Amino acid sequence: MSNEYSTHLPDVKTVVNTHVKTIAEVVADLKQELQDFVSTRLAMLRTEMGTKLQTIKLAMPTLVVGLVLLGTAWLAFTGFLICIIAQAFWGSSWAYVISFIIVAVIYGALGGIVALFAWKKINESGVKPERTIRVLEQDRIWLQTEAKTQV
Repeated sequence: MSNEYSTHLPDVKTVVNTHVKTIAEVVADLKQELQDFVSTRLAMLRTEMGTKLQTIKLAMPTLVVGLVLLGTAWLAFTGFLICIIAQAFWGSSWAYVISFIIVAVIYGALGGIVALFAWKKINESGVKPERTIRVLEQDRIWLQTEAKTQV
């Protein structure tokens, strides 16, 4: 019976596994995949940051003109407020000093409120590349999972 089975089995010397790679080939493949991985992620980061920068570049001239006009209007309004408040203290020699202090306190309070609002808005949206970070985090989890299953 043993002869019967041995005739159906292939000769061990003639079996060739074509899927076996040398360590050098595996390392070269791994190096190439890592380079592709890093270049893809860097391209994503460049694209996302480029889009954000392009938007900022387009909006900047308009923002500067708007800020100059607002500054001019603000100075005119401040002069108006100081004159109106000084009229209320017309009999006093300190009328303009008191007017300046009152306007400064009001501006300080309003400025603080606006600055806190803006800071909160910036913290909510942020300037970091959220999509790229999210993809890299998913890649990290995937790599950890792959590493655990390969070991």
